[in-house]
Formats: sequence, structure tokens, C-alpha cells
Amino acid sequence: MRSGYFLGLALLTAVFAAGPLRAEDAPASCEVPASLLESESSLPKVEAAVKAGQPLNILVVGSRSSSIGTDASNAYPARLQAALKDKLSQLAVNVSVEIQATKTAEEVATNLVKLMEGKRPTLVIWQTGTVDAMRSIDPDDFRTAVDEGVVALQNAGADVVLMNPQYSPRTETMISVPPYLDNMRAVAQQHEIPLFDRFAIMHQWNDQGDFDLFSAHHGPELAKRVHDCLGRALSTFVVGAAHLGPTRQKLGFWLTCFRVRTSFRARLHCRRCCF
Repeated sequence: MRSGYFLGLALLTAVFAAGPLRAEDAPASCEVPASLLESESSLPKVEAAVKAGQPLNILVVGSRSSSIGTDASNAYPARLQAALKDKLSQLAVNVSVEIQATKTAEEVATNLVKLMEGKRPTLVIWQTGTVDAMRSIDPDDFRTAVDEGVVALQNAGADVVLMNPQYSPRTETMISVPPYLDNMRAVAQQHEIPLFDRFAIMHQWNDQGDFDLFSAHHGPELAKRVHDCLGRALSTFVVGAAHLGPTRQKLGFWLTCFRVRTSFRARLHCRRCCF
């Protein structure tokens, strides 16, 4: 079992392994269907924080696929922060990352509240499912662990977004991912929290030729482009789930401008921005 786990891990890592970048790897776009960027569930705490002009602190709890080696600045959490700062330019946006490499959902769930300590996140994005699928953890046990983790995060005062595994055509015949995708979707529906369907999004990019995720010959530039696309897609997803359309953002900022403690410099910026 463990030999299969490590073989799967090696192949999954090889999707973005260093190597010569080919011209055909360059994507025409990384567009995502609107249906994959919409959620019937909302992020009320994120919405309230933005409307109140408070800093938006986000914690990403992920695995090795949340990073690009030591290049944290180009991994999707950093790209998420950059994209949110563009969309919510009036706010301070801080995205921190806790990498829980090789840990199952159960192992991470017991430590989630501790990971939040000192960060006070408004939103926790929990990326999980890959290790469980590779280790063939019982899907029902996986669902129980995710359920308990979500409850712990909500009780600690954070909004929660679940993110499922990345899509890898090189490992889909070796690792049975669908049961874990289904259980994550079921937990998200049960707790009425958004699920960012990274698996379906990357599957879409691969199928439409934006990224060739099958070839073993990928350079770091491809990984950077995939992570940049994921970060931007995730920012759109978060903004949508928090109901922060352009009109709402401007209204929230307009109200913030009239707070008693707003500085002269901030009031000047408000005048230039909103009047």
C-alpha cells in the first residue's frame, strides 16, 4: 500500500516537475466556466469584514500542491492575495499558508484550530483529499474527518471554503479520486459552505488544451501559470461567494469613509475614489 502511495505521490509531483518548457505548453487562456466560479453558499463573515472596511485575513491550509517548491511568491495562495488586493483595493488583504504535507484529513482536522492561533482568519480555505485518496483512506472516514474539521473551524469563528484535489491525468487510473470529491461536496452542502472545485477546473483546462497536464516535461514556468490561474479563479470565487460585486464594494467603502476615526489621508482618498 505504501509503495503505491509513494509512486502516486511521485507521479503527482511530476506534473509540475522541473524540465524544459515546450512552446505547446503555453496556454491560450485559463478561462473557467461561470458555473465553476459560482456557489449557492455564502461567506457572511468575509462579506461583513469587507463592508466594515476591516482587514481580510485568509488562512490556506494545504498540501504540497499549495506550493511551487520554495517559490512561495508564485504559488496560488500568493496569487490569490494579489488578485484580491486588485479587486478589493481599499482593504488590507493578508493570505497566510500552513502546509500539512502527507497528512490525511483526519490528521489535519485535529490541528485546525491550533493552526488558526495568532492569525485570526476571517476565512479558512482548506485544501484536502489528495493524501486520503492516495492512501485509500475509507471514504466514510474521510467524510467524517472533513465534517469534524469544518465544524471546528466554524466554531472558531471563521468562514470556510473547501478545495478539492488537483486534477492529474497521469494518476487518474491509479488513484480513485471521485469518492473523495463526492464526500467533500456532500460535506459542503451539509454545512452550506462553498466548495472550490479545483479538480473540475483543472480538468477543464486540460481538456480544452490550455494546459497539458499529462506530459512529464514541464518546466517551472508552467507551474507558475497554473498557480496564477488558480489564484485568480479562487479570488473570483471568494468575491462572488461573499457577494462583493463592484457596487457592493463601493458602497462598503463609502460607508467606511464616514467612520469617526477615519484619517485625513483616508478621507482624501475616499473623495477621489467615490465622489
